[in-house]
Amino acid sequence: MIRIHASAVVDSKAELAGDVEVGPFSVIGPHVKIGSGTKVGSHAVIEGYTTIGKENNLAHFAAIGGPPQDMKYRGEPTQLMIGDRNTIREFTTIHTGTSQDVGITRIGNDNWIMAYVHIAHDCQVGNNTIFSSNAQIAGHVQVEDWAIMGGMSGVHQFVRIGQHAMLGGASALGQDIPPFVIAAGGKASPHGINVEGLRRRGFSVETIAALRQAYKVLYKDSLSFEEAKVEIQKMVSAAAADAATAEKLAQFHDFIAVSTRGIIR
Repeated sequence: MIRIHASAVVDSKAELAGDVEVGPFSVIGPHVKIGSGTKVGSHAVIEGYTTIGKENNLAHFAAIGGPPQDMKYRGEPTQLMIGDRNTIREFTTIHTGTSQDVGITRIGNDNWIMAYVHIAHDCQVGNNTIFSSNAQIAGHVQVEDWAIMGGMSGVHQFVRIGQHAMLGGASALGQDIPPFVIAAGGKASPHGINVEGLRRRGFSVETIAALRQAYKVLYKDSLSFEEAKVEIQKMVSAAAADAATAEKLAQFHDFIAVSTRGIIR
């Protein structure tokens, strides 16, 4: 049974599944769709063309689906799409997209988004990520699966953060972080492979060792960027007998090969 507090304001055109819960003084706009099992805390605002999936937990004072903070925005019906089982804590802000990009901000599944996080227009966030409190990402940023954002970190627009990468607290990131890499610092720089995180997620000893070697080639062997890419591609071919390792090495190589802002180095 749907449970909407008497003080909440839910537009009659909004589409809420039968068991959605909406707390006191929350506001839900006419173009919002919310899936089964989702809970909305008190004083939250959900607006815009926003679709939220199943079993999400939105805490008090979250501001979801607001217009992008982009001076070119002229009220176009751009979207925010949020998947399933996400936790979005107090005072988080997530905005819809812009027509200058694909027009959709996306949040995947099973993400843990702590208090005061900001996810700007046109960002693409994967699955199983962690955004620590006060992490802020500008427009058009891509955050791949299992990435971790440290508290009070900031990310420049159009930057990509690879899968299983980790950005340390109070770090400023202006270029891409390759998959599996730890970055930290006032101007974020590389600090090795996220070994502990990979172990926790079941990566084999062999795969971790290969990724550490690829990191060494890219960052420690005094090679040019182009030379490093060639050597890592050779590693992919040499690891063909170990499909899991070859796949992860290929992901590492392919990510850096298509970087447009450049990688931290």
